[in-house]
Amino acid sequence: MPTALRRAHIRRLPMRSPDDVDALEAAIARGDIDPAGIVAILGKTEGNGCVNDFTRAFAVRSLEALLGRHVSADAVRQIAMVMSGGTEGALSPHMIVFEARGGDDVQPRTFAKSLALGRARTPVLAGEDLGRLAQVAQVAAGVRTAMADAGIDDAADVHYVQVKCPLLTMERIEAVEARGLRTAVRDTLKSMGFSRGASALGVGVALGELQLSDLSDAMICSDYGRYSERAATSGGVELLDHEIMVAGMSADWTGPLAIDHAVMRDAIDIEPARAALARLGLDVPGQVPAAARGRIAAVLAKAEAAQSGKLRERRHTMLDDSDVSSTRHARAFVGGVLAGLFGFTDLFVSGGAEHQGPDGGGPIAIVVERA
Repeated sequence: MPTALRRAHIRRLPMRSPDDVDALEAAIARGDIDPAGIVAILGKTEGNGCVNDFTRAFAVRSLEALLGRHVSADAVRQIAMVMSGGTEGALSPHMIVFEARGGDDVQPRTFAKSLALGRARTPVLAGEDLGRLAQVAQVAAGVRTAMADAGIDDAADVHYVQVKCPLLTMERIEAVEARGLRTAVRDTLKSMGFSRGASALGVGVALGELQLSDLSDAMICSDYGRYSERAATSGGVELLDHEIMVAGMSADWTGPLAIDHAVMRDAIDIEPARAALARLGLDVPGQVPAAARGRIAAVLAKAEAAQSGKLRERRHTMLDDSDVSSTRHARAFVGGVLAGLFGFTDLFVSGGAEHQGPDGGGPIAIVVERA
């Protein structure tokens, strides 16, 4: 029996504050978004993006309260709500709603493949496993589950994997030590990097970019020559498991939306992003013109400060600032670079790209409505 076609929809909505869900509520009231079909919500909140950034949890709770009025509590829990803290520079707080529809909403296929979406949640991660191979394996299994949910059989058709992963607090560290065990790191801020890094390696393993047997605990946040070109991971205090969203292309989906990805080799490397735009039908020599910007449904990127302390042989000071985390500098810098290309500022730019693209660079994925 043939697989029923599904169609992906994406809405990019503004947020006035971490708890502002008015734009989503209005979209639901108009019938633009069906809460029952929401696969994931990615959001940028104006917190610091560090361990004590509770704007992420605030945003999630606000979304849960709104959606709980429309669908069951279990359905709400199934939605991947990935809040990424930090809108430094001119990045604009916003949410991106990823929705899948079937039935009467789905028109006959007009493209060979269209945007496909899948999601998964892993079991709770033990604190002693964070930043170690056990986390890599757990995330790899979760990504495979999300691929199956999306109906994507070939890893080459996956262009973006978003993972929301946990971090360590002192309370969580003490709980591990009370059991006579040790955590990978005792610095809570560094634990975010270890969690992001292990999760990214897990994506790489699931997509065949890396082999689990070739990795070790010691390589995590150490050997940056091993990375995934399609992973985007974000740490947060608001969860203990992993929320995973996979976005790719599939013949089992229809509609005009398409996704492609590229890898920025450093923080000002925009040509790969421009090439991805061209592959999606927007071949522009400079900034995307205003008439074409409406076709861009989402821009999803990673940003980080190069561990070398240099950018194209010139010294940067992002790693030397004792007051402001380097991830905050990187978000603002890369956000400005990409805004110059795309012509808008509600970009999903996430800081901390450990094992996500080469050191100092990072993956970028673009979703476009094809003509």
